[in-house]
Amino acid sequence: MTVPQAFETLHLETRGATAWITLDRPDAMNSMSPRMVEEIGAALDSIAHDREVRCLVLTGRGRAFCAGADLKAVKRFADADDQQAAVQAFLGAANRLLRRIELLPLPVVAAVNGLALAGGLETVLVCDLVVASEDAKFGDAHARYGLLPGWGGSVRLPRKIGANRAKQMMFTAEQVPARTMAEWGLVNQVVAGAELQAATEALCERIVDKSPLGLRRMKRLVDDGLEQPMDTALRVERHMVEAHNASHDRAEGLAAFAEKRAPRFNGS
Repeated sequence: MTVPQAFETLHLETRGATAWITLDRPDAMNSMSPRMVEEIGAALDSIAHDREVRCLVLTGRGRAFCAGADLKAVKRFADADDQQAAVQAFLGAANRLLRRIELLPLPVVAAVNGLALAGGLETVLVCDLVVASEDAKFGDAHARYGLLPGWGGSVRLPRKIGANRAKQMMFTAEQVPARTMAEWGLVNQVVAGAELQAATEALCERIVDKSPLGLRRMKRLVDDGLEQPMDTALRVERHMVEAHNASHDRAEGLAAFAEKRAPRFNGS
């Protein structure tokens, strides 16, 4: 079990084999402050040491999943002795955090309970699967404030929904409903707000009984394959399958099938 920790900006808990990180600054629409970035990193450290965790959920408390960077905190950088250095330090820390989430060797699910704007949208983009409440909205709000997406939005959004739709979201700064984002391919499932947690838990339950090694390798194959020429990606897949053939989880899965029982995967 994940060791309980006291956080100021989030809540961390495990439910079975799934870890839940709930952003908990509802009065600030769960906007990301430097403290929140630091604490999410600490929560990930805790999860990394828990071998029982096989899936991670990111969600928010209140009416927002995350409204992006805490602009009040960014504005306070103007009082720093070296304003540019302070801004760059925050930007770098947030980028490293999102890349770390993206590269986690387990499935990551975003349970989007409300607004996911700017950095909040960029956080959703590094998750593997997205479940959204029917009243959730997604937007890249940077243009509204004369800002640029700096946490990977201009790179990941077009890869998820296509260049034209990404440009529309970035240029207009308009908020897009969850059902439209499902049609565009970013959201996997849209549910009533009252059903968000239950639907997310049900999805995770269908994941966590699978081979952790298999899931880790599938995630890597898909993510790496998107950036490779077809022949290269197919060759990498073939080599990965060859390596996987020697694994405990593959042998256990086939044995369980033959013996008509549930497999006992251990991730090796």
